Amino acid sequence: MTKAGCPLCELDGGLLVFKNDQFRVIQAVEAGFPAFYRVIWAAHVAEFSELSLYERSACMNAVVAVEQVLREHLQPTKINLAALGNAVPHLHWHVIARFDWDSHFPGSVWAAPLCTPDAERLAQLTLKCEQINVLLSAKLSA
Repeated sequence: MTKAGCPLCELDGGLLVFKNDQFRVIQAVEAGFPAFYRVIWAAHVAEFSELSLYERSACMNAVVAVEQVLREHLQPTKINLAALGNAVPHLHWHVIARFDWDSHFPGSVWAAPLCTPDAERLAQLTLKCEQINVLLSAKLSA
C-alpha cells in the first residue's frame, strides 16, 4: 500500500543499501553525517502501532541490525535512534552513528552546528560507509 505524494512511497529516500518486501535500508544524504541510515517501512503507515506484532518485530530487528553494524565497525561515541515522522508521516527509523568530533555533537543532527566540520574525518567516515553498506546488506539478507 502506497500513498500518492509521499516521498518515501515514491522514492528510495537515499542510497539504497537493502530492500525486501517489508522494509528498506538507505544511507541518507545528510551533509556532515555519512553514517546516517534510515529503516523505512515499505507500506505507507504513519505509526509504529499500526504494524502487527510480527511486523514490529521485523522492523525493530532491522533497526538493531543497522545499529550493531555501525557500532561494531565504526565505534561511534553514540548511536542516535529516532522515529519522528512529523515532516514525512511514513514510518521510518533514523539510525545515526554520532562521534564526539562531529559538527553537532552532543546536540541533535537537526540542531545548529556547534563547530566547523572536520573534513578529513568526514572523508574517512564516508569511505568506511561504503564497506558498511556491503556489511549491512549481507547481515539483513541472512
